[in-house]
Amino acid sequence: MPTARAAALVLLFTALASHAGAAPVPSEAGVPPPAPLDPRGLPGPLLIVGGGKLPADARRAFVDVAGKDRAKIVVIPTASADADDPKKVSSFLTPWEELKPASVVALHTRDAQKANDPAFVKPLAEATAVWFSGGDQNKLTAAYRGTLVEKELHRLHARGGIIGGTSAGAAVMTDLMIAGGTDTAKLCDGFGFLPGFVVDQHFVARKREKRLEGVIASHPTRVGLGLDEGTAVLVRGRVARVIGDSTVTVCIAKGAGRAAAADEYKAGSLLDLVQLQRAALNRAAKEPFPPVKPPTPDVKTGALVIVGGGGAGANIWKKFIDLAGGPDSTLVVVTTAMEDPLAPESVEEGALKRNGAKHVVALHTRDRKEADDPKFSDVLTKAKGVWFSGGRQWRFVDAYEGTLTEKRFREVLARGGVIGGSSAGASIQSEFMPRGHPLGNTVMAAEGYERGFGFLPGCAVDQHFFARKRTADMTGLMKRYPQYLGIGIDEGTALVVRGSVAEVIGRTKVAFYDTKKATDGDKDYEEVTVGEKYDLKERKKIK
Repeated sequence: MPTARAAALVLLFTALASHAGAAPVPSEAGVPPPAPLDPRGLPGPLLIVGGGKLPADARRAFVDVAGKDRAKIVVIPTASADADDPKKVSSFLTPWEELKPASVVALHTRDAQKANDPAFVKPLAEATAVWFSGGDQNKLTAAYRGTLVEKELHRLHARGGIIGGTSAGAAVMTDLMIAGGTDTAKLCDGFGFLPGFVVDQHFVARKREKRLEGVIASHPTRVGLGLDEGTAVLVRGRVARVIGDSTVTVCIAKGAGRAAAADEYKAGSLLDLVQLQRAALNRAAKEPFPPVKPPTPDVKTGALVIVGGGGAGANIWKKFIDLAGGPDSTLVVVTTAMEDPLAPESVEEGALKRNGAKHVVALHTRDRKEADDPKFSDVLTKAKGVWFSGGRQWRFVDAYEGTLTEKRFREVLARGGVIGGSSAGASIQSEFMPRGHPLGNTVMAAEGYERGFGFLPGCAVDQHFFARKRTADMTGLMKRYPQYLGIGIDEGTALVVRGSVAEVIGRTKVAFYDTKKATDGDKDYEEVTVGEKYDLKERKKIK
């Protein structure tokens, strides 16, 4: 059922698809592409179980998330034929009652008129959790799709309530639902609590790999989740944790130079659902990232100050202030890469003020709608310098990619201003963004989070480079994407870029990786030290 949240996500998808350099995603056989997940995650939790015996820790997790002894659970057994027998209804409730929540009640009808009765739906308005039992998922959608029951289910989820289900109750979680079929799936609309995904259950036990892989091949903008029996995923926000005895298989269609993927995850594994969906959308795009031939590294107007983390010295801060036009210029510090809650004043704001800047303004949001509001980024229309903080670079992408705020970042550079940043604020400046995986910073090429803001085209920038012994990581990245110029910046060191010339300032050195050049002994990179310059177009040190 359409909701205001769903409509907002459709707008979000449009914004992502219209990102400078991002290719539009086509519809699939008349089915529009899914609205992307809100980067802030789902409004409420989900527990999706692949059928068979429900793992005890999954059942306990469901009740705990629902409020423990204050949980009010509504069980919907409609997928089962036994739901019509009053003598058997108690069998659906007893396993939950044993965990002693505040209440457990059944909700069941096959009459759409009754499903639209406010008195019938009232238990959902008071519930903290809803559980869909197994059986036939078509019975669930036939009874409740488009009714007040479905509307109340979405309201419960929007206010943070948990929705769970097993087997048929798992299949209905997504917007595109597998309704049946052996090797070739029959498809229809589900309830859409997890948009952009398709769930298949009894996955390994009933050999359903071909079925789900076929759905994803014909609907490549979606991600498949194949849940085996006795196995579940608990989704909170944007992260799913695997629970149980078997595996969850993640299926993504081929594209962007990659073969179709069917990766298995065992209990304890974490999945970032936004990352998976971004990977699928990129693979399905008409012009996926990264391009085979990226643009030449050239900052045509303005300047970049790219710092390798570990603290910038006074000379780096003063260089940034000078390039922005001096201490009286308006400077904006974008603090979004940092984890909430943010400090009243960031380290970067303090450093700029200590080094003479008189007008320093912080900019932060995690709300893409706010990032598209002209009032939010109005300060950028007057700014002569923008500094991206340290933290995790994917947070910049989630908040600003494709928004008016990102457009205004570019306008600062276009009118001759300076863009700077350290650590995460360094990698976000490059076209290819290393270490962008939301679940950790060890993945150099995080599919779905490989595209930076591209202020420095044709390059992949890594930071904390020599201090954290990251030379081999860049070697691996260059083998995978040899079309890029790899740049590794050490701590306390900055690369100042104007035009196609990069000057090293600060404390130590920068490594440049050019796969077209023969290696020098055991080094596959060229070192450029403080005071030296490098020609990014010609890929050579300037003598």
